[in-house]
Amino acid sequence: MSLTVLAFDFGLRRIGIAVGQDVTGSASPLGVVRNEAEGPDFEHIGRLISEWQPDTLVVGLPRHADGSRSDLETPVLEFADALARYGLAVETTDERYTSVEAERLLKAARSEGRRGRIGKEAVDAAAAVLIAERYLAGRSPLSS
Repeated sequence: MSLTVLAFDFGLRRIGIAVGQDVTGSASPLGVVRNEAEGPDFEHIGRLISEWQPDTLVVGLPRHADGSRSDLETPVLEFADALARYGLAVETTDERYTSVEAERLLKAARSEGRRGRIGKEAVDAAAAVLIAERYLAGRSPLSS
């Protein structure tokens, strides 16, 4: 049986989302949902869950380079707790450097002519792809 995950790159303004599967070990960006004063757009998240039917929701947990807690960790954990409303497994995974790596990958694609302008939303969604792929790689029996 295959595992499908929705991965989230939480931000105070936007939350990048990607879908991944363990069969391929890869993920694809789904875009972003807004995270405004009234909170994340859970209606949009619910629609994505209905569409993709994931087994697990994975939230990137921000840490500093030395592994210590970041200022964003508390709101991220609150978001992860709020995702429990969907009745699915919710897990966190280390997301250190995903936004930096995502931006680097997007810039490389742009310099090779494979994509145009790189907006913040594209970086957030690409970071969610990396979160999904890291999570799946950590679960893979081939990763040992």
